[in-house]
Amino acid sequence: MRLLLLICFFSSLFTCAQEADAYQIRTVAFYNLENLFDTKNDTLIFDGDRTPEGKDKWTEERYLNKLENMSKVISEIGSTDNKTAPDIVGVCEVENLGVLEDLVHHKNLAKFNYGIVHFESPDERGIDVALLYKKSAFVPVNFNSHRLLLFNLEGKRDYTRDQLIVEGLLDNEKVYFIVNHWPSRSGGEARSRPFRLEAAKLNKRIIDSVQSQNIDAKIISMGDFNDDPIDPSFKKILQVEKNSKNLDSLSLYGPMEKLYKKGRGSLAYRDKWNLFDQLYMTATLIDNERESYSYWKVGIFTPEYLMDPKGKYKGYPLRTYAGGSYIGGYSDHFPVYLHLIKKVH
Repeated sequence: MRLLLLICFFSSLFTCAQEADAYQIRTVAFYNLENLFDTKNDTLIFDGDRTPEGKDKWTEERYLNKLENMSKVISEIGSTDNKTAPDIVGVCEVENLGVLEDLVHHKNLAKFNYGIVHFESPDERGIDVALLYKKSAFVPVNFNSHRLLLFNLEGKRDYTRDQLIVEGLLDNEKVYFIVNHWPSRSGGEARSRPFRLEAAKLNKRIIDSVQSQNIDAKIISMGDFNDDPIDPSFKKILQVEKNSKNLDSLSLYGPMEKLYKKGRGSLAYRDKWNLFDQLYMTATLIDNERESYSYWKVGIFTPEYLMDPKGKYKGYPLRTYAGGSYIGGYSDHFPVYLHLIKKVH
């Protein structure tokens, strides 16, 4: 059946002649936009580098080029299988609602009519997470921002990003999306690991809370987790399973672990690929006769133009800045995505 789906589709609705079934695809994507900042100096956050007078010399021209690049990428994520832009897009490293509005109103994205769910988070750098959604596909009915309270060894608060949950109707079917940007590996993986374990505990509490109200809830959690699929946050706290055959009704399934074990990644650091950008989901999205939305496939979006074309970093994500110099690229992360599918009668 899955082979038929791969070779027998047309646009976002496609029909397999052999089975006479039509299918609707919906694409869910996540993209770390690598410091999408405006050019204004916000005195409440540390954004001085991202101003025309700052270290990065962040001019209006560079900002507009960044919007051009980010909007182009978003418009194409997952389009090999689904001939349109993604229906749901989680993003991180955005400064405020204003840059998101500039993004969705850009000529590359305006025709898709994206809505925005966004909260200001207390992160010291001023970067937030958000959910973009095609208004034609998804209707938010409830959303909330969950604060992650962290304290360093001196007992001082370490301000970081909130976790965003959005409940809504995807073609009249209730689905929950959680958008994450967990604490970085600054100071080293081992030293910073406790912060990501706390982030995983918060993510699990959010999922448990939804499942306690509705055991059949369909939940997709996505983000830049700053952890790989095999790290303790995923294996010990969230207990994400890599094999869809090992699931019970409350299990979480992580299809990206298989990609990671094949050497695939969404970012590279010191000659090592990491798969920090991930999507995982509740077992309720796995194989349900496709009368309602279920998981089809997952991918990392890696067109050639997103890669550094030469030098020691050839094949790595082509960044906006590298080595302190402006090179006008895209992001230090590749986007990731998954396709949901259901029968259409």
